[in-house]
Amino acid sequence: MRFSELLQAVEDEPVFETGFLVVGRPPEPGLPAQLSRWCASGRLLRLRRGLFALAPPYRKVIPHPFLVANRLVPGSYVSGLSALAFGHAIPEFVPEVTSVGAGRAHVRRTPIGRYSFRNLAPALRRGYTLRRLGGGQRAFVASPEKALLDLVHLQPGGDDPDWIDALRLNAEALSPDLLEEAAAATGRPKLRRAAAHVRGMSDVPRPACEVL
Repeated sequence: MRFSELLQAVEDEPVFETGFLVVGRPPEPGLPAQLSRWCASGRLLRLRRGLFALAPPYRKVIPHPFLVANRLVPGSYVSGLSALAFGHAIPEFVPEVTSVGAGRAHVRRTPIGRYSFRNLAPALRRGYTLRRLGGGQRAFVASPEKALLDLVHLQPGGDDPDWIDALRLNAEALSPDLLEEAAAATGRPKLRRAAAHVRGMSDVPRPACEVL
């Protein structure tokens, strides 16, 4: 395969797998070695074994970090601080994308960012949806309520009111009703305590704006 042929095949793809290149084509035993050479020359970025992205200036589409996270570990979804920031539930920018799923906990460092993955029991892997990211890209992302509960579950002492307060949650981006309902469905006292605290935070009356 020539590089011009690869560009024609994947120029509209944020990321692509080796298998995408061989569909409908005669077998090319030398393709893996050719992909490695293009990575070495800076034309491609290897994200993991068999998963690549075009390097600038060849790419037309900038891969969204959440889509990359989903493709790095199929079956995972973006959660924790990353999903809270995406849902405008916390004020901070989160440079590392955190996902949860069935696999082992690990961190992946790629040419386009750092990604962490945490293991979560099957009974707790609910409450995420396929979200539009812009530019035709989509990824599985937890709702703000689910992201907070995942974070609390995975954080030692995550139900500590002081720790929750330090997150500086945006009450308007969270539904206390949905949060308490989701926490109750897990049967985990730790999550119910955290949800109850967030409920208390949302019930605190805000001071009226002073009229000058």
